[in-house]
Amino acid sequence: MKTAQEVKIGNVIMVEGNPMVALKCEYNKSGRNSAVVKMKLKNLLNESSTEAVFNASDKFDIVVLEKKEVTYSYFTDPAYVFMDEEFNQYEVDQDSMEDALKFLEDGMSCDVVFYEGKAISVELPNSVTREITYTEPAVKGDTSSGKVMKTAKLNTGFELMVPLFCDTGDFIEIDTRTLEYKNRINK
Repeated sequence: MKTAQEVKIGNVIMVEGNPMVALKCEYNKSGRNSAVVKMKLKNLLNESSTEAVFNASDKFDIVVLEKKEVTYSYFTDPAYVFMDEEFNQYEVDQDSMEDALKFLEDGMSCDVVFYEGKAISVELPNSVTREITYTEPAVKGDTSSGKVMKTAKLNTGFELMVPLFCDTGDFIEIDTRTLEYKNRINK
């Protein structure tokens, strides 16, 4: 059991008999009122999202999900297919992929998360290395305005902010949890 204020993003809790994954948790303690936690939750069974406010002391059962290491194989509308080392295939709906699609490439290793034997989501490694397919060249003296970042595009179409010294063709490390640039990789 965890209290509402101990629930973190990604935890799966039981709410009124439904397994819900926490997408957003916001703790709020105002003056005389009791502390509350505002959560955005997604039902794992029917994929619906909802927002709810709980007292910080409310208790929830934590659901432990099964994970399996897999490799991304291919896309078959409307699901992505992953394969484990024993060549078992698992399909994950496109709607459950969200941020993973920003970095997913053929042959990429990741974890598929299961609830009661059903593949419900994909967890990527904490960081990935990707090539910048396009970014504007840096203009000399551009740092005087205080802007030291520019937009870079990856082959998946995802765009993120990178330092001025990054160029098209550079490989960069990206934190998949925050979707931010970490550093440039020399290859």
